[in-house]
Amino acid sequence: MAIYNIGVSGIVCPWHGTLRRFQTSAKVYATAKLTKLKSVSKILRKFAASFCKHSPTYVQMNLSGPVDFRPKLFSALRNYSTSRFKSDLIAGVVVGIVALPLAIAFGIASGVSPTVGLITAIIGGFLVSALGGCSVQIGGPTGAFIVIVYNIIATYGLEGLAIATLMAGLILVALGIFHLGTVIKFIPYPIVVGFTAGIALTIFSTQINDFFGLGLTDLPSEFLPKWGRYLGSFGNTDWVTLGVGLVSLLIIIVTPKISKKLPGALLAIIIVTIAVWFLNSMPGFHIETIGDRFGNLPTDIPQPRGFELSMATINNLLPSAFTIAILGAIESLLSSTVADGITGSRTNSNTELIGQGIANIVVPFFGGIPVTGAIARTMTNITNGGRTPVAGIVHAVVLLLIFLFLMPLINLVPMACLAAVLIMVSYNMSGWRTVRAMLHNPKGDITVLAVTFFLTVIFDLTIAIEMGLLLAVILFLRRVMENTQVRAYSGQLDVAEGSEATTHEVLDVADGVSVYEIDGPFFFGVATKFDELMRTSMQRKPLVRIIRMRRVPFIDATGVHNLEILIKSSQKEGIHVVLSGVNQSVREVLDHSGIIEMLGADHVCDHITRAVAMANGIVTRITAERTRPDHHHMHNHDHNNHR
Repeated sequence: MAIYNIGVSGIVCPWHGTLRRFQTSAKVYATAKLTKLKSVSKILRKFAASFCKHSPTYVQMNLSGPVDFRPKLFSALRNYSTSRFKSDLIAGVVVGIVALPLAIAFGIASGVSPTVGLITAIIGGFLVSALGGCSVQIGGPTGAFIVIVYNIIATYGLEGLAIATLMAGLILVALGIFHLGTVIKFIPYPIVVGFTAGIALTIFSTQINDFFGLGLTDLPSEFLPKWGRYLGSFGNTDWVTLGVGLVSLLIIIVTPKISKKLPGALLAIIIVTIAVWFLNSMPGFHIETIGDRFGNLPTDIPQPRGFELSMATINNLLPSAFTIAILGAIESLLSSTVADGITGSRTNSNTELIGQGIANIVVPFFGGIPVTGAIARTMTNITNGGRTPVAGIVHAVVLLLIFLFLMPLINLVPMACLAAVLIMVSYNMSGWRTVRAMLHNPKGDITVLAVTFFLTVIFDLTIAIEMGLLLAVILFLRRVMENTQVRAYSGQLDVAEGSEATTHEVLDVADGVSVYEIDGPFFFGVATKFDELMRTSMQRKPLVRIIRMRRVPFIDATGVHNLEILIKSSQKEGIHVVLSGVNQSVREVLDHSGIIEMLGADHVCDHITRAVAMANGIVTRITAERTRPDHHHMHNHDHNNHR
């Protein structure tokens, strides 16, 4: 097995002789993949066009276009002013102060030290602001990553977390390069609500030990066994520690009611830390602090470090890396969308993903944890006047100054106070009002939400997102199948039926002509539906079948296959098939698959009027031939020519 040493300078392979061959193979592989992606992009564009045609905002995907990387910082600095800097400076300082307790708390909850949480907020926050596509986004560690990060560290250690974060960063960059920033927004809302609520409950469960002062060690990471330990240990509650936690929680809840500009979490930490310092100096009292658990925290910026990478590690960590990337993309783009609604600006989704990816590529080399856009800190930035990425950079500088000069004071913060901060974070994340409102939605949405929620809590976030996406896709396809109609006509046909036209042209369809209309995409689910209608609607064998495809935005391989079988079986029985209203993209697919050649180009009409006229003409001709004495011979001759 080849093992690669990853450092800041790149990948160094111990088998130097194979490096050139590896590079050549990589170029060939990349070229082949790019060719495939170009062909796949056509399919994706057709899919998006078909399902988003009724959306108020049309989304176009271009996987093979130029890289869309235009950081907002560069455009903001072109017309920057002193007054704008003052606003950004104030906002940046406030956000830095608000971010301090969250960075520390998220670091500890993720299974790393407070120093790691701060380093992540400093480096990640700077890169997200400097290279991102949102003017007001504030990046850093967030609650969404706590569960996945904790599980990765428990299984693969800190080096495994670094590798997974690096891979997630590469995935995010790839998503941005291939213009998939808009696709992330298509992830169903019930999935987002489900795993967010699940993460909130999981975060809450991780803080019970510190909040109640139970003193438990080696807690299981699984939800149910963990609560089993809690329920058997509540008799060992440290009432002084619980009092500290309750006072901290009360301060956090009450502060916004007094003034929304006061950061409740920071105020709670300052007041409670001072009180606990006095209590711990008295005999008979000892409340656990950050310094007790982690020792004296370092105040030096960590040096970049490398780590070993093997194919086995990549295979094991790829699902977790994918989960981190998807979580980061969803949370950052959700945050930027909310911010755009308030500020009136417009986020470049692809640039935002590339910026987030670069941040997650760099942070692991300094021992950091995953980074994404933080909604609460971004809203704080906007509320306090921040309008450019400079505010985010100031926030990172403020955290750096605190890290360099005030870390000894961080050692005095009680763990119960941080637990209260995270309990409040979990409450805000839970979105219980949204969950309650969604219970009135269709059963399919409720099912997706419930499955994602319970899988997140009981099993694993990676499994929850994968199963939630799979279930959402299945339910979505079912809805498309239900809404795609296949109708049969005979006798008379109203050309404008189903449209907004005020004038109606009624066509007389000759006896012996059957008209079938497909209203929606002709894909694998609908193909079977169409085939069943063809079988059940045939009271007697027609002479001509018209398939009206004016509302078919695209056709997949199964649809083409079913159409081919229908044409062959019809021709075998002497029945003509005429296609009507085929759009350009569907026509290209039919042409490449040989359907048009099989039918004959004259049997593919651009409008139903011409198709009915042709079909009526065919019926007239066949009827006339059958009245002749030698109609059997002529019919067979016509059939053979048509084939």
